[in-house]
Amino acid sequence: MTISWEYFSALVSSTFRMCTPILLCGLASAVCAKAKIFNIAMEGCMLLSAFFGIVANYYSGGNVFLSVCAGVISSVLTSALLAVFIIKLKASPVIAGMAVNTTAGGITVFLMYIFFGTKGLFQDPSLKGLTKITPFFASTFPKMAQLFSGLTWIDYFSWIAAVCIYIFLYKTVAGFHLRAVGINLEAARSLGTDVEKYQFITLTLSGILCGLAGITLSMGSVTLFIQNISSGKGYIALTAAQLGGYHPLGVLAASLFFGVCQAIGNFLQNTSIKTQLSAMIPYIATLIAMILSYIVAKRQSEKKIQRSLQKEKIQ
Repeated sequence: MTISWEYFSALVSSTFRMCTPILLCGLASAVCAKAKIFNIAMEGCMLLSAFFGIVANYYSGGNVFLSVCAGVISSVLTSALLAVFIIKLKASPVIAGMAVNTTAGGITVFLMYIFFGTKGLFQDPSLKGLTKITPFFASTFPKMAQLFSGLTWIDYFSWIAAVCIYIFLYKTVAGFHLRAVGINLEAARSLGTDVEKYQFITLTLSGILCGLAGITLSMGSVTLFIQNISSGKGYIALTAAQLGGYHPLGVLAASLFFGVCQAIGNFLQNTSIKTQLSAMIPYIATLIAMILSYIVAKRQSEKKIQRSLQKEKIQ
């Protein structure tokens, strides 16, 4: 079986598109983890952003700018509310996050009927999606440009965001303070760092990344809203953040892995393989990745214990 360049380039461009929401939410999870906050509400933030982006798109006559703003603002407000519960009211991050995810799933179904008078799916010819960006080298290297076909500015922004967050966390004073909060809360507080302020701002601003991720789902490759359009991508992003060691560049690599798995799953749906089996590929890959990361972490922990015991014997 020979694979043509068109088939390969379509697979690569699909990988980039599938990677974007996972990468953005993975970066949000990584930044929150650096501030010692477990953010599991990314699924709900994405879902609300995707929905309100379509609402603004429909009622503004296809204004993409207002749609993006509406989606991001809804996600930021949701993250701020979550921050109030977790940081101010000392609620459990898992319970509060799952409450956001569950509420988002229910409220979008209810509001879909209120705004559009339909259930399950909303699609309209007046809706406008994100503009696809043609690479500047498309005329010189048309085949290479095929690898980036169909990508929007949010797709490119996600890669830039990974690098910028890395620079912020590891090359700036503010990033050092943020990481200090995650390493030791009490030590950071004793040095005069306003721990709650850093955590609140971090969790709230992580909503921007989740909001952009939601916009790509409803206005990226397709322009519509489907019930539960996020389809567990927020949970996959949690795994990507953990696999990447909560390092921005590591999250980028892990997100590309899951992007490949989703792209392969989508392409296999056009073969004789049953759709149910091909749709399982991203989730099976997530489970395998979690198991492997646990095994690697356990072995590293055992090696550290052995080294410490050897040092004690030598002394």
